[in-house]
Amino acid sequence: MQVIKTNIPDVVLFEPKVFGDDRGFFYESFNARVFQEATGLNVNFVQDNHSKSTKHVLRGLHYQTENVQGKLVRVTQGEVFDVAVDLRKSSKTFGQWVGQKLSSENKRMMWVPPKFAHGFLVLSDTAEFLYKTTDFYAPKAEHAIKWNDADIGIQWPLNGVEPSLSDKDLAGLSINDAPKFG
Repeated sequence: MQVIKTNIPDVVLFEPKVFGDDRGFFYESFNARVFQEATGLNVNFVQDNHSKSTKHVLRGLHYQTENVQGKLVRVTQGEVFDVAVDLRKSSKTFGQWVGQKLSSENKRMMWVPPKFAHGFLVLSDTAEFLYKTTDFYAPKAEHAIKWNDADIGIQWPLNGVEPSLSDKDLAGLSINDAPKFG
């Protein structure tokens, strides 16, 4: 498995070796030893989530202030533009973002560390998105930051199209008004 560093050192991409032929393919989608060597973390994933969305659906930017989750995310069908935003005020990369295309074709996975907001935009007609989390969902501690917060400046590949948002995401706060981490 190839480990790819991003502009924010704590956000890491994993690109598996894919073995395939005319019958199909095989790849190792997670290896604890490789993950620990790449991140310095010995994580215990406690929950797997699976969503399906249509083109132009934008989910995020989500995070929890309790039961803070790290997420290992990947796409099994379609393509998304996946984003992580650093919410650690003490970090040199506070308020900065990393975006990567994840797809069933490239089979890349992105590690979104705890204390980061996370979101994605569906680029294909549909996309199935899977993620492993390091803590359980805590709806009372969930928050959303506006997907288009000018202080973050994410360059979503929308090409002039308005994204489809949930009511929760429409009500997202600016990074300045949202709860953050020390």
